[in-house]
Amino acid sequence: MPDSDGSAPAFESKIVAREALAVRVARLPRPLVLTNGVFDLLHRGHVTLLARARELGAALVVAVNSDASVRLLGKGADRPINTEQDRAAILAALESVALVTLFDERVPLPVLQIVRPEVYVKGGDYSIESTPEAQLARTWNARVLAIRFEHIRSTTALLERVRSAR
Repeated sequence: MPDSDGSAPAFESKIVAREALAVRVARLPRPLVLTNGVFDLLHRGHVTLLARARELGAALVVAVNSDASVRLLGKGADRPINTEQDRAAILAALESVALVTLFDERVPLPVLQIVRPEVYVKGGDYSIESTPEAQLARTWNARVLAIRFEHIRSTTALLERVRSAR
């Protein structure tokens, strides 16, 4: 949405199409950290994970599942709740996030290949060791780790609570 002078808010410039990702990533300080996810209803667990991920490097890139990608994950017919553009904008507005990009695949291997982070992270609910992302990141000796949850939150649980209150 444009500011009063007709321009987009500055944080929206952090949302990058895949075609421009390599150029924009090259401008970021290293080491780079990459994480990915749906980030449908942003909650304290998400923002804490992102802040902790950012602490592991000089810049954090977040790859966000597109709406089509979320449907591939089978999270439910009504998911995502927020559109990919809204989810990307909310993430881009966070201080800890340097760039946001969308991916249509089930797993963001093409994005990982473009960014080539020194650190690849996921939340503590993932068994990251055997993921295709971890296997790819290790081909260039990236550090791969799961960040322990400090605040146990879940978009799915939140939605279940809202639905049961109807």
